[in-house]
Amino acid sequence: MTDEKNKIIVLGIGNILLTDDGAGVHTIEYIRGLEQHWPQVEFLDGGTLGFMLYDKIEQAHGLIVLDATQLDAEPGTVQSFSGREMDHFLGRGGRTVHEVGLIDVLDMLRLTENLPEKRVLVGIQPASLDWGDRPTEKVAKAIPSVADEVLKQLRLWGCGSAMKETSSIQL
Repeated sequence: MTDEKNKIIVLGIGNILLTDDGAGVHTIEYIRGLEQHWPQVEFLDGGTLGFMLYDKIEQAHGLIVLDATQLDAEPGTVQSFSGREMDHFLGRGGRTVHEVGLIDVLDMLRLTENLPEKRVLVGIQPASLDWGDRPTEKVAKAIPSVADEVLKQLRLWGCGSAMKETSSIQL
């Protein structure tokens, strides 16, 4: 079993019943479908759990959060924020759809000195947050790019050097 302190959490958050709000969770499912094995990595569907995620994250040394994010860009745009850049983005009013829960959990982790040193937010600009169990077309087409960002980050952190990019894989 992998030492929990060496674990990396890839956390997809969102409500899959609100179209693009579920982009992070849909990306987790997409990555799981790649049938590759990463013993140090735990892929979590965080849904809209907020504070309930604290216990999982506090044990990790790396955290990658996937979420619908207000980037003031075209729908389907993907952007990553690392470490202090992530903190600054969220702290200056950068908006993920679940920012209150995310900011609060990160603040709790910081206060208890359990904030993962390695952390990244991969945001995807939503087109719609209306009722619907699938992302809009532009966001669905961007999910492989979100997955590529995750795999790139995992490679940078020394996980799975043999992992391939997913852009050519169809949803």
